[in-house]
Amino acid sequence: MSFHSMWAELLPVGRSSASGGYRRYAWTGADADCRAWFRQQAEARGLAYEVDRNGNQWAWLGDPAAGNAVVTGSHLDSVPDGGAFDGPLGVVSAFAALDELRGRGARLTRPLGIVNFGDEEGARFGLACVGSRLTAGALTVEQAHRLTDGDGVTLPQAMEAAGYDPEGIGPDPERLARIGAFVELHVEQGRALDLSGDRVGIASAIWPHGRWRFDFRGEANHAGTTRLADRRDPMPSYAETVLAARREAELAGAVATFGKIAVEPNGVNAIPSLVRGWLDSRAADQASLDTVVTAIEKAAREYAAAHGVDLTVERESFTPVVEFDHALRDELALILSSDTELRVPVLGTGAGHDAGILSGRVPTAMLFVRNPTGVSHSPAEHATEDDCVAGVSALADVLEGLART
Repeated sequence: MSFHSMWAELLPVGRSSASGGYRRYAWTGADADCRAWFRQQAEARGLAYEVDRNGNQWAWLGDPAAGNAVVTGSHLDSVPDGGAFDGPLGVVSAFAALDELRGRGARLTRPLGIVNFGDEEGARFGLACVGSRLTAGALTVEQAHRLTDGDGVTLPQAMEAAGYDPEGIGPDPERLARIGAFVELHVEQGRALDLSGDRVGIASAIWPHGRWRFDFRGEANHAGTTRLADRRDPMPSYAETVLAARREAELAGAVATFGKIAVEPNGVNAIPSLVRGWLDSRAADQASLDTVVTAIEKAAREYAAAHGVDLTVERESFTPVVEFDHALRDELALILSSDTELRVPVLGTGAGHDAGILSGRVPTAMLFVRNPTGVSHSPAEHATEDDCVAGVSALADVLEGLART
């Protein structure tokens, strides 16, 4: 099956007719359809298919128990109204690269695996990379059991409702021991390749990043009868903090975003009693990130005090800087440099990935495919078919180069 036909088959799954974006949330009907698609692709190619204790899907060419396997893949879930490419491009490209290797008659001496990691985006339970975090032991069983969606459904309940046994979730060192190298292909979430004119790039590192929850608590009251001087309104403090985040990020050459907010009681004619905002911040190094987040929290506390509002700040997730395995990264560059028509720059990224989670346990690397607009986590996310095919060829070259050594 060609890249184009696989892509066309997957494209309608979980797509909203209203927004044009995708709502492929973990352990929902759309997720089940994606998982069924993955299994069909594996079985159509005669690959051994399995689901691990954390709900991640695997397809194997060769015996994974032999160890030192070369694994590729990504994820199929999405952010709310996300784009088509973030995650699925890596999975579709993995199957297409295997097809290309078979077409070449490539002789591989190491097992080859393709993986779909579950709940990478964290859209339902608020924590990114749940499947890979559990596998790598970066998320404890107790923490996983406390994850709850907006309707109060816990992660174990959601897994069970989808037909999976949640009792076995947790670290999976035996599975990780099978992997000699993991290479994730992903659409670039930025414009570095578009600006340089290159179709494919190699990742150098993932910026340190995290999520912080800011709870501004005031006093609910009538919007029409309460004097401004008598109000304990948390909304102005929150609004000023949003502006402070933009200012501090600019000063540090970082990024900081309040992209999610919850308001209580959430009435047009009511002064809020609670404004809860989630901060996402990322920077090229740990010192810069610490500077930004500390400055934002300091400003928020000053604004809250000025408005008679209470503030609590809680870090909900954090991923330190990820330097991808230098030897593996250099090997990818060497393999791809044999194609004189393909110039492959090395670039960093502010986006988190399953490859970043696994990097502490197995050698990992990433390939990026050009995104002409730089837009991601949006229906406008895009990559041309020619660039996608170039990414498939690059991935096939890398897999062949790694799996025959």
